[in-house]
Amino acid sequence: MNKIRSMAAVASALMLSLAMGGCSNMTPREKNTAIGAGVGAAAGSVLSGGGAAGTIGGAAVGGVVGNQIKH
Repeated sequence: MNKIRSMAAVASALMLSLAMGGCSNMTPREKNTAIGAGVGAAAGSVLSGGGAAGTIGGAAVGGVVGNQIKH
């Protein structure tokens, strides 16, 4: 059951990052930040076994990394 919840969290985070990345009025830096946060949330969820703290921490770190990527 825990594995199903983890997979659902990963799928949700990836869908959110794709939806956010499709916003046409966002700057490249904003898009990179949103995508980084989504990918980071998915990775944090997987690494922490679906824990909320891992998901939030991954989103924060991924958002910062995405923000620093130059387009």
